[in-house]
Amino acid sequence: QVQVVESGGGLVEAGGSLNLSCTISGLTFDDQAMGWFRQAPGKEREGVSCITKGEYTRVYADSAKGRFTISRDNNKNTLYLQMNSLKVDDTAIYYCAASRYWFCSGTADADDYNYWGQGTQVTVSS
Repeated sequence: QVQVVESGGGLVEAGGSLNLSCTISGLTFDDQAMGWFRQAPGKEREGVSCITKGEYTRVYADSAKGRFTISRDNNKNTLYLQMNSLKVDDTAIYYCAASRYWFCSGTADADDYNYWGQGTQVTVSS
């Protein structure tokens, strides 16, 4: 059984930083691309970032470029999202997901992902 568990969310002031973690068990973590998505209240879920197997490529949504960094530790079966210079608009529930594939086809296609966590809340105050 595959389990996906996010952590690291919280309340932070605008301009601050958070580092999200996602631990996955029950699949061959090394073989899959991994992604972060988010959903703000009243808005559709959007892709934030994706990292391929072997960290060959990292892909970011425009809203994340220059501020967020995705990484993975295959020895720990863990995915990370370092978020700096946070804005109020970053407030959302952040989800980690494991892809069906080893590659990233952009950040937007949630259908590429077949395992999802329950999410971690990120709230950025002004």
